[in-house]
Amino acid sequence: MDKVKMKNSLTKRLDQYAGSKAPGLQYLVIESEETLFEYAGGWADIKNQVPMTLDHTMMAYSMTKTFTAVAVLQLVEEGELALDDNIDTYLPDIPYNGQDITVRHLVDHTSGIPNPIPLRWAHLESENTTFDEEAALSRVLQENSKLAFEPGEKFAYSNIGYWLLGVIIAHVSGQPYTDFVNSNILLPLGISSQEMDFNIPDFDRHAKGYLAKYSMMNLVKRFFMDSKFWNGYEGNWLLIKNLNLNGPSFGGLVGTTRSFAQFLQDQLQAESIILRPESKRLLEVQQSDNRGKPILMTLGWHIGGTNGLTYFFKEGGGGGYHSEMRLYPQKDKASVMMVNRTNFNSRDFLNRVDEVILDS
Repeated sequence: MDKVKMKNSLTKRLDQYAGSKAPGLQYLVIESEETLFEYAGGWADIKNQVPMTLDHTMMAYSMTKTFTAVAVLQLVEEGELALDDNIDTYLPDIPYNGQDITVRHLVDHTSGIPNPIPLRWAHLESENTTFDEEAALSRVLQENSKLAFEPGEKFAYSNIGYWLLGVIIAHVSGQPYTDFVNSNILLPLGISSQEMDFNIPDFDRHAKGYLAKYSMMNLVKRFFMDSKFWNGYEGNWLLIKNLNLNGPSFGGLVGTTRSFAQFLQDQLQAESIILRPESKRLLEVQQSDNRGKPILMTLGWHIGGTNGLTYFFKEGGGGGYHSEMRLYPQKDKASVMMVNRTNFNSRDFLNRVDEVILDS
């Protein structure tokens, strides 16, 4: 398939989503040296009919976790910590002390630390100046003080585990987690604070977040989100007020597909700017449980597959937004999508649209 036919095919598929299945959509595909395709469609603001552009930022939520994992590997490189260090060394006052949990267990989600649902750990953006992250984490730890299983026994996703990694990064580096990521990941990659940050960089360029009015999630939203986050309907979409997750290390980044593509492009390079070769290898090596059984995780990526092709991915979702980024190392390609809708099947979406690029 030539480039013109490929772009026309992709655009046709994406137009079926933007404005209908999600208010607005950004999608981008890259190789290690160039951008192959980028798209923005639908609405960043339904009420005021503001079109979605590639410059609009959106909440990335759990896509942040891969950046947290990279930050950990950078500290391992510097000899500031080791993956098999017991977390008691850095977190002496948590309920899980004495359980032989290691840093590696936190990174690859095998710690046994629970992941309670529903997840209500968020606050309004307007509350940032008075929000106390330490107190919020303390409450969560008290309410979830018992492990679900023995560390290393199996894979089980844990937002608390990555929240604790942020605390470890701050403790070891001597600076707030957000400052460390900005200085050691975003700045070296040339990603400006206007493109990606832990706060909304520019409210005029931030897409509004929505929840579909006619959806199961809307019927049960009170179990997942406090009513203070709801802001009335705009057509068939409930507007979600601007918010921040209580722990930036498990879901705090705000950005565009272009800014995440800069991170992905670095990972496709033979030599990364932000990681030494051994650390980059660790980011790509499949991990195992205590019995040596492989789990579908590396030290920072989940492992997926489509049409016989293995890929690394990280998905993010929460109030108002959903996203996913993928690396296809065998194809020297990567993709990232972001929508301003709370619940969205990003896996099926990327399986459907990425195949056009992968087959070309």
